[in-house]
Amino acid sequence: MTLFTATPEDGAVWITGASAGIGKAVAEKMAHEGFTVYASARSENDLVQMSNEFQGKGKIIPLPLDVTDREASLACVDKIISESGSLAIAILNAGTFKPQRAYDLKFEDFEFTLGVNVDGVLNGLLPSIEAMKRAKKGQIAIVSSVAGYGGLPKNGAYGLSKAGLINLAESLKFDLDKMNIKMQIITPGFIDTPLTKKNDFPMPFLMNVDDAADRVVSGLKNQAFEITFPRRFTFMLKFINHFGYGLYFKIVRKITGG
Repeated sequence: MTLFTATPEDGAVWITGASAGIGKAVAEKMAHEGFTVYASARSENDLVQMSNEFQGKGKIIPLPLDVTDREASLACVDKIISESGSLAIAILNAGTFKPQRAYDLKFEDFEFTLGVNVDGVLNGLLPSIEAMKRAKKGQIAIVSSVAGYGGLPKNGAYGLSKAGLINLAESLKFDLDKMNIKMQIITPGFIDTPLTKKNDFPMPFLMNVDDAADRVVSGLKNQAFEITFPRRFTFMLKFINHFGYGLYFKIVRKITGG
């Protein structure tokens, strides 16, 4: 089955978490390809600066948003459709990471992480699907992480949220395929962004954010369900998950320093 792949003529792109990191780089690359990109994040000043500095075929429109605000997320989708006519691609990228250790767990850290990484995705996902159902076409890409493949040190809440997103995307794909809505999951390894700067352990195959954004933009044009990079690292994690927990914990301890 060949699913819908958007062009700039099909409508606008909406990217959450677009003020920094992968979100910002993808927003700029999509706009350079001619798309009208609605860029959402909490920092309005950063979005306005990005929009003002952009020079290319398309354009970047600031759309400030706290993804944990459900009504505001609904309003963003309505605004995109009213202004551009159609939402062709939704890239639900906003996320947060707070390191955790088992000897100092706090309920509020889990609530905060899941609120942004899971509820924040759902708040954008459901209205996007409704809009695309009406249009009878669309693309949705949810940004997860290799942390969703298996447990990593200090990733209790983060890994929980990212594993849930992978399962969510897998589950919805069966029905969305029938609606001509292409669902994809993006699972980056370690990318040089403000979030990964919080890590105090070795990060194998750390990837430049522009290279990561190139992989995302290229992947959106393909039919593959998963967009993952850098493959040397992500495929290695997939591989070791097939050999039992004894080997898994041994290798992950070694590559991350435990």
